[in-house]
Amino acid sequence: RPRRVDVRIVAATNADLPQMAEEGKFRADLLDRLSFEVVTLPPLRYREGDVPVLADYFGRRMAAELEWEFWPGFGQLASEALARHKWPGNVRELRNVVERAVYQWSDYTRPVDHIVFDPFESPWKPQGTPSAPSQRAEKRQEFENVEATPAAPSTPELTFAAVDDMKEAVEAYEKRILEAALAKSRYNQRQTAKALNLTYDQLRHALKRHDLLG
Repeated sequence: RPRRVDVRIVAATNADLPQMAEEGKFRADLLDRLSFEVVTLPPLRYREGDVPVLADYFGRRMAAELEWEFWPGFGQLASEALARHKWPGNVRELRNVVERAVYQWSDYTRPVDHIVFDPFESPWKPQGTPSAPSQRAEKRQEFENVEATPAAPSTPELTFAAVDDMKEAVEAYEKRILEAALAKSRYNQRQTAKALNLTYDQLRHALKRHDLLG
Protein backbone atom coordinates (compact mmCIF):
# COMPACT_ATOMS: atom_id res chain seq x y z
CA ARG A 1 0.00 0.00 0.00
CA PRO A 2 1.17 3.60 -0.47
CA ARG A 3 3.51 5.00 2.18
CA ARG A 4 3.88 8.65 2.97
CA VAL A 5 7.48 9.83 3.16
CA ASP A 6 9.10 13.16 3.96
CA VAL A 7 12.27 13.78 1.97
CA ARG A 8 14.51 16.66 1.00
CA ILE A 9 16.39 16.62 -2.30
CA VAL A 10 19.54 18.67 -2.83
CA ALA A 11 20.81 18.50 -6.41
CA ALA A 12 23.53 20.25 -8.40
CA THR A 13 24.07 20.55 -12.13
CA ASN A 14 25.92 22.61 -14.71
CA ALA A 15 23.24 21.90 -17.33
CA ASP A 16 20.67 24.48 -18.43
CA LEU A 17 17.61 22.64 -17.11
CA PRO A 18 15.01 25.25 -18.20
CA GLN A 19 16.36 25.06 -21.75
CA MET A 20 16.39 21.25 -21.60
CA ALA A 21 12.78 21.32 -20.41
CA GLU A 22 11.90 23.55 -23.37
CA GLU A 23 13.54 21.03 -25.71
CA GLY A 24 11.79 18.07 -24.11
CA LYS A 25 15.04 16.62 -22.73
CA PHE A 26 14.06 17.12 -19.09
CA ARG A 27 10.62 16.73 -17.56
CA ALA A 28 9.09 20.15 -16.90
CA ASP A 29 6.93 18.85 -14.05
CA LEU A 30 10.01 17.38 -12.35
CA LEU A 31 11.81 20.70 -12.77
CA ASP A 32 8.87 22.45 -11.09
CA ARG A 33 9.17 20.12 -8.11
CA LEU A 34 12.95 20.40 -7.83
CA SER A 35 13.12 24.18 -8.24
CA PHE A 36 11.51 25.14 -4.92
CA GLU A 37 14.74 26.94 -4.02
CA VAL A 38 17.43 27.56 -6.63
CA VAL A 39 20.93 28.82 -5.81
CA THR A 40 23.05 29.91 -8.77
CA LEU A 41 26.81 29.90 -8.23
CA PRO A 42 28.82 32.44 -10.24
CA PRO A 43 31.82 31.23 -12.27
CA LEU A 44 35.11 30.91 -10.40
CA ARG A 45 36.52 34.02 -12.12
CA TYR A 46 33.97 36.09 -10.16
CA ARG A 47 34.85 34.39 -6.85
CA GLU A 48 38.44 35.58 -6.42
CA GLY A 49 38.53 34.81 -2.71
CA ASP A 50 37.71 31.16 -3.39
CA VAL A 51 40.76 30.54 -5.60
CA PRO A 52 43.48 30.46 -2.88
CA VAL A 53 41.25 28.43 -0.55
CA LEU A 54 40.43 25.81 -3.18
CA ALA A 55 43.99 25.76 -4.51
CA ASP A 56 45.33 25.08 -1.02
CA TYR A 57 42.77 22.31 -0.50
CA PHE A 58 43.59 20.58 -3.79
CA GLY A 59 47.31 21.06 -3.14
CA ARG A 60 47.14 19.48 0.32
CA ARG A 61 45.16 16.54 -1.00
CA MET A 62 47.63 15.90 -3.83
CA ALA A 63 50.59 16.21 -1.45
CA ALA A 64 49.02 13.59 0.83
CA GLU A 65 48.45 11.31 -2.15
CA LEU A 66 52.15 11.66 -3.05
CA GLU A 67 53.02 10.90 0.59
CA TRP A 68 54.81 14.18 1.21
CA GLU A 69 55.74 14.66 4.84
CA PHE A 70 54.06 18.07 4.90
CA TRP A 71 52.40 20.57 2.59
CA PRO A 72 54.73 23.54 1.85
CA GLY A 73 52.04 25.69 0.24
CA PHE A 74 52.47 27.88 -2.82
CA GLY A 75 55.23 30.41 -3.46
CA GLN A 76 54.56 34.04 -4.33
CA LEU A 77 54.90 33.58 -8.11
CA ALA A 78 52.51 30.64 -8.15
CA SER A 79 50.00 32.41 -5.90
CA GLU A 80 50.01 35.50 -8.12
CA ALA A 81 49.62 33.38 -11.26
CA LEU A 82 46.65 31.53 -9.76
CA ALA A 83 45.03 34.83 -8.75
CA ARG A 84 45.47 36.38 -12.23
CA HIS A 85 44.10 33.45 -14.23
CA LYS A 86 40.50 33.76 -15.51
CA TRP A 87 39.63 30.06 -15.02
CA PRO A 88 37.41 29.41 -18.05
CA GLY A 89 37.21 25.78 -16.91
CA ASN A 90 36.06 26.76 -13.41
CA VAL A 91 36.85 24.53 -10.40
CA ARG A 92 37.71 21.47 -12.48
CA GLU A 93 40.42 23.42 -14.30
CA LEU A 94 41.77 24.78 -11.00
CA ARG A 95 41.97 21.28 -9.57
CA ASN A 96 43.83 19.93 -12.62
CA VAL A 97 46.28 22.85 -12.66
CA VAL A 98 47.06 22.51 -8.94
CA GLU A 99 47.40 18.73 -8.99
CA ARG A 100 49.72 18.93 -12.02
CA ALA A 101 51.86 21.60 -10.33
CA VAL A 102 52.21 19.58 -7.14
CA TYR A 103 52.93 16.35 -9.00
CA GLN A 104 55.68 17.98 -11.07
CA TRP A 105 57.29 19.74 -8.09
CA SER A 106 60.40 17.82 -7.08
CA ASP A 107 61.26 19.40 -3.71
CA TYR A 108 58.40 19.40 -1.21
CA THR A 109 60.57 21.22 1.34
CA ARG A 110 60.08 24.40 -0.72
CA PRO A 111 56.76 26.06 -1.63
CA VAL A 112 55.37 25.04 -5.01
CA ASP A 113 56.22 27.97 -7.26
CA HIS A 114 55.75 26.79 -10.84
CA ILE A 115 52.33 26.72 -12.49
CA VAL A 116 51.49 25.38 -15.95
CA PHE A 117 48.03 26.36 -17.18
CA ASP A 118 48.32 24.83 -20.64
CA PRO A 119 50.10 21.45 -20.67
CA PHE A 120 49.99 21.47 -24.47
CA GLU A 121 52.17 24.56 -24.77
CA SER A 122 55.32 23.69 -26.69
CA PRO A 123 58.17 25.68 -28.29
CA TRP A 124 57.74 23.43 -31.37
CA LYS A 125 54.06 24.22 -31.85
CA PRO A 126 53.30 25.84 -35.25
CA GLN A 127 52.86 29.58 -34.86
CA GLY A 128 49.32 30.90 -35.09
CA THR A 129 47.71 27.67 -33.92
CA PRO A 130 45.76 28.24 -30.70
CA SER A 131 46.15 25.63 -27.99
CA ALA A 132 43.34 23.22 -27.23
CA PRO A 133 42.38 24.86 -23.90
CA SER A 134 42.42 28.24 -25.65
CA GLN A 135 40.05 26.98 -28.33
CA ARG A 136 37.74 25.54 -25.71
CA ALA A 137 37.81 28.81 -23.79
CA GLU A 138 36.95 30.79 -26.93
CA LYS A 139 34.04 28.48 -27.75
CA ARG A 140 32.79 28.74 -24.17
CA GLN A 141 33.00 32.53 -24.34
CA GLU A 142 31.09 32.53 -27.63
CA PHE A 143 28.40 30.36 -26.03
CA GLU A 144 28.14 32.75 -23.08
CA ASN A 145 27.91 35.80 -25.36
CA VAL A 146 25.41 34.38 -27.84
CA GLU A 147 22.27 34.67 -25.79
CA ALA A 148 19.12 36.11 -27.30
CA THR A 149 17.51 38.99 -25.47
CA PRO A 150 14.02 39.54 -26.83
CA ALA A 151 12.39 42.91 -26.59
CA ALA A 152 9.86 43.30 -23.80
CA PRO A 153 6.33 42.55 -24.98
CA SER A 154 3.99 45.44 -25.43
CA THR A 155 1.66 45.73 -22.46
CA PRO A 156 -2.05 45.32 -23.27
CA GLU A 157 -4.04 48.49 -22.77
CA LEU A 158 -5.99 48.64 -19.51
CA THR A 159 -9.35 50.39 -19.31
CA PHE A 160 -11.09 51.18 -16.03
CA ALA A 161 -14.64 51.73 -17.25
CA ALA A 162 -15.73 48.11 -16.91
CA VAL A 163 -13.75 47.22 -13.75
CA ASP A 164 -16.13 46.15 -11.01
CA ASP A 165 -13.95 43.45 -9.41
CA MET A 166 -10.37 44.52 -8.67
CA LYS A 167 -8.96 41.03 -8.11
CA GLU A 168 -10.64 39.57 -11.18
CA ALA A 169 -9.49 42.49 -13.35
CA VAL A 170 -5.87 42.15 -12.18
CA GLU A 171 -5.92 38.40 -12.85
CA ALA A 172 -7.33 38.95 -16.34
CA TYR A 173 -4.77 41.67 -17.07
CA GLU A 174 -1.91 39.45 -15.89
CA LYS A 175 -3.13 36.65 -18.13
CA ARG A 176 -3.21 38.99 -21.14
CA ILE A 177 0.35 40.11 -20.38
CA LEU A 178 1.51 36.49 -20.22
CA GLU A 179 -0.26 35.62 -23.47
CA ALA A 180 1.27 38.62 -25.25
CA ALA A 181 4.76 37.83 -23.93
CA LEU A 182 4.48 34.17 -24.92
CA ALA A 183 3.41 35.09 -28.43
CA LYS A 184 6.21 37.63 -28.79
CA SER A 185 8.79 35.04 -27.64
CA ARG A 186 7.28 32.39 -29.94
CA TYR A 187 6.19 30.44 -26.87
CA ASN A 188 9.74 29.94 -25.66
CA GLN A 189 9.17 30.02 -21.90
CA ARG A 190 12.80 30.74 -21.06
CA GLN A 191 12.86 33.84 -23.27
CA THR A 192 9.41 34.85 -22.01
CA ALA A 193 10.67 34.77 -18.43
CA LYS A 194 13.62 36.99 -19.39
CA ALA A 195 11.38 39.43 -21.23
CA LEU A 196 9.15 39.79 -18.16
CA ASN A 197 12.10 39.91 -15.73
CA LEU A 198 10.90 36.74 -14.01
CA THR A 199 12.75 33.59 -13.05
CA TYR A 200 11.81 30.50 -15.03
CA ASP A 201 10.18 29.06 -11.91
CA GLN A 202 8.10 32.20 -11.33
CA LEU A 203 6.91 32.15 -14.94
CA ARG A 204 5.95 28.47 -14.73
CA HIS A 205 3.87 29.11 -11.62
CA ALA A 206 2.14 32.08 -13.27
CA LEU A 207 1.37 30.07 -16.41
CA LYS A 208 0.04 27.21 -14.31
CA ARG A 209 -2.18 29.58 -12.33
CA HIS A 210 -3.70 30.95 -15.53
CA ASP A 211 -3.97 27.51 -17.18
CA LEU A 212 -1.53 28.51 -19.94
CA LEU A 213 0.89 25.59 -19.72
CA GLY A 214 -0.99 23.66 -22.37
